[in-house]
Amino acid sequence: MKTVPIGLCLLVATSMLCTAAASASDLRVPANPPPAYLAECGSCHVAFPPSLLMADDWKRIMARLDKHYGDNASLDVPTREVIEGFLVKQAGQGRRVASAPLAKPTDLPRLTTTPWFVRKHHEVPRAVWSHAKVKTPSNCVACHTRAGEGSYREREIVMPNGQRWED
Repeated sequence: MKTVPIGLCLLVATSMLCTAAASASDLRVPANPPPAYLAECGSCHVAFPPSLLMADDWKRIMARLDKHYGDNASLDVPTREVIEGFLVKQAGQGRRVASAPLAKPTDLPRLTTTPWFVRKHHEVPRAVWSHAKVKTPSNCVACHTRAGEGSYREREIVMPNGQRWED
């Protein structure tokens, strides 16, 4: 029977804990975001954690605020630059946050097409997305009761019909 050195076991366990902690913290807006980010972006939808998209995606979104997913979310230049700088600096990296290829060059990236989002929401029935309380997959607070605080735990999910996700 092989024995594994305790040091190696501790290293693997620590690595797993750090990865889990990093994943959970990726869902929170970093401490001390610019007030403009919370005020401007958070006025229409939850202020999404910047780590959910890559820097280039955030740049594309910020460059097209006049056509922000069907709305005009234009900002003055100084405010836009502060928010974009924050989003780009805190952006995610890697395949987890890469959005699906865009159908047209004028399309905007969507966090709802990232591999992470698709994997986490594949069990959600199609009818939920069109429910009057939800309307769109990007309306996180419709089901995630603590999304505004950056918490997306399954035990905190309440579906539009009032049923808890885990029930």
